[in-house]
Amino acid sequence: MMNKKGTGSRAFFWTAVIGSLLIMVIIAGYSVWTTRQTVRATDDAVSAVSSFYLEAMADRWSQSISSQINDDFDMMDQALTFIQEEDVQSQDELRSTIGKMKSLLSLRRFALVDENNVVYTQYTTYTGGSRHPFLSKKQLAGRVISIVAPYGSARQLFLAVPTPGFSLMGKSFKACFIQIDIHEIIDLLAVDKQERTYFGLYLKNGENISDTSLGSFIGVRNIFDAIRGHVPESIRTESQSRFAEGGRGSISYSVSGLAETLCYVPVQKTDLVIAVMIRESLIQEQIRHISEKTLSNSRNQMLFTFVSVLLLATVLLIQFRISSRNRLEKEKEDSMHFRKMANTDALTGIRNKHAYLENEEHINQRISSGELKELAVAVCDINGLKYVNDHLGHSAGDSLIKAASSLICETFSHGAVFRIGGDEFAVLLQGEGYRTLQETIDALNRRVEANLRENKVVVAVGYAVLEPQDRQLQDVFERADQMMYERKSELKKKESLIRSRDPKEEKA
Repeated sequence: MMNKKGTGSRAFFWTAVIGSLLIMVIIAGYSVWTTRQTVRATDDAVSAVSSFYLEAMADRWSQSISSQINDDFDMMDQALTFIQEEDVQSQDELRSTIGKMKSLLSLRRFALVDENNVVYTQYTTYTGGSRHPFLSKKQLAGRVISIVAPYGSARQLFLAVPTPGFSLMGKSFKACFIQIDIHEIIDLLAVDKQERTYFGLYLKNGENISDTSLGSFIGVRNIFDAIRGHVPESIRTESQSRFAEGGRGSISYSVSGLAETLCYVPVQKTDLVIAVMIRESLIQEQIRHISEKTLSNSRNQMLFTFVSVLLLATVLLIQFRISSRNRLEKEKEDSMHFRKMANTDALTGIRNKHAYLENEEHINQRISSGELKELAVAVCDINGLKYVNDHLGHSAGDSLIKAASSLICETFSHGAVFRIGGDEFAVLLQGEGYRTLQETIDALNRRVEANLRENKVVVAVGYAVLEPQDRQLQDVFERADQMMYERKSELKKKESLIRSRDPKEEKA
């Protein structure tokens, strides 16, 4: 009996021990497997978010460069008008005029080119055929964007426009151009000061022309030479072809066990491509650290009880949930930030045309469903903006736009104000704004007519309300727009009358 009881106890003991060990091994193994699956899923999610962030950043920087180039072209057109009006008769007068124009319009390294390829600048005159290849043609067909390294120096961006019919000092001129250092363009772009995001400006063959590092691996080298052997050749070839054709895309690769992604976007109407690369994100690094610690703990937990393993799993779950929640909150903040940027006018700080179109779509749905009954639209337009821009410069024009925006926002305090064009604003009025529409319009008109006499900002306003026959917001907008133009004409007549009665104006 004793032997049988002892044998049974030993069997129970070993069964309990082996069973406990098996449970611990299963739990530890499951914990390891779950941790690896979580890390893999998190890596995929973070990579997707990183790609979205990179593409948005590359788009924004590409648009910044394109916008700067277009602004420079517009400034060149104004410069030509300025020089033509100066009635230049000699080279000294031309150099002086170019200097004044450069100071007024902030155009550096501006030059004129006559039909013999002689280049005239503020300080010197030289033959530009060999120095500037883009001048080799007898006539320029249109705007030219060229990248040149004069005499082997750092690359420069040249913007040139033809000048048909332009003549000075008895000479015909075929073009004008400005010279921009590539590094001046790079200075326009916002660089991540924590050095987790890198960017570079490239030619379509992958050559870096900005001397900015695309991370420690690619550096300032040719992109496609750097990634050779680190991505499948088919992907490298496909990306190289898309890069050369002015397409957009992304490339993912691993270096020393770290996954990295870069996105590239063409700069419109140029032979330039901007590429952006982000390191492993901070969240991904933190989760990897937690995962590695979990794996180490899982091996040690096989020496402890089932409860210890369970407690450890609970702690890890809490940590993971906290990290996930923090990451989700950051993504929401970033999303709200991008949305705010997309819907805000950079000059005035009020909502822009993109925001107006979003509101228009929502309002049209409410009109179609019969839900919306009370709605008014006010359309405002600044008088004299073109005159100010042409005669006082765009800085003065910007000040006029800001003053008009402040006046409109102060007056329509119960409405949603949008800047929908260079000199045009729209206001959507519901609720209190709808009920006080007429007194608000009267108040604005009184302010405007007082400003007209005091030579301050003048805004023409028209308005309309939603009628039963209206099918969309545009119907109301068009009536308000028509009234605005009638008011604009009326204000111009009043302005002429005031000027004709003003002795100072007559004397001037």
